[in-house]
Amino acid sequence: MKCTADIFCLLSLLALSFRSVAQAPDIDPSFPVARNGKLQLISDQFSFTEGPAADAGGNVFFTDQPNNKIWKYDTNGSLTVFMDNAGRANGLYFNRRGELIVCADENNQLWSLSPGGKISVLIYDFQSKKLNGPNDVWINKKGDMYFTDPYYQREYWKRTKPDLKLQSVYLLKQGSHNLVSVEDSLVKPNGIVGTPNGKCLYVADIGASKTYRYTINKDGTLGEKKLFAEMGSDGMTIDNQGNLYLTGNGVTVFNKDGVRIKHIPVPAKWTANVCFGGENNDWLFITASDKLFKIKMQVKAAN
Repeated sequence: MKCTADIFCLLSLLALSFRSVAQAPDIDPSFPVARNGKLQLISDQFSFTEGPAADAGGNVFFTDQPNNKIWKYDTNGSLTVFMDNAGRANGLYFNRRGELIVCADENNQLWSLSPGGKISVLIYDFQSKKLNGPNDVWINKKGDMYFTDPYYQREYWKRTKPDLKLQSVYLLKQGSHNLVSVEDSLVKPNGIVGTPNGKCLYVADIGASKTYRYTINKDGTLGEKKLFAEMGSDGMTIDNQGNLYLTGNGVTVFNKDGVRIKHIPVPAKWTANVCFGGENNDWLFITASDKLFKIKMQVKAAN
């Protein structure tokens, strides 16, 4: 996720790198969008939206990081503030207990929020050093959390350089307080999502304009690494057909073999993130600059 004015130039450069992929012809002009499905604007009252995540009921939570809020869009179409002073929340994800896991980069932490909004800090640092800024998170069925930690300088930080030399992907196993680095060879890891069976993890290296697929070992560490797409991504999600949704210039969809099948144009300077939600988990929600959109799909959430 990127939101502050000092990186708008970077966004423009990244958008150019996405454009050649996004403008390629669709293999299937309709799939995976529902027949007659059209992009619908929910609201444009924000500064920079990010981190959409749906709870078990299909209600969608997302962040407005510059305004330090987490919002909720429920299945009845009601839009409300879920949390003020939200730790400059970025990426979000619900665990199986209904707790909202928050990448809170105001103090470079990982939080857990109860349904009532009570904060528990899960991670304060790594090897006694501040994290770069937890960005996006994915949780498997066992409760193990994988999150990316790129460095984007924030105007609300006192520091002006990272404490850590590397920008890594981390694993926090269920019930553990021991944070483990599972990938530290990427330029700038950002979007992350895994398959429902817990066997594969996708990580976007937005700094290198590439997305990789890793096998997940039995102990949770990452095994074989393969290039999935010659495209980076800010946030991402996966559907129940195994298609992967990458963001930046709109939303670009790849099938499980890494073949581009669809591009969804989004009228915004930058498309940051996506998730499935709604009562039947068949709406794709898109956070894009100061806006929140949705579009009806033929497919559903993977999990």
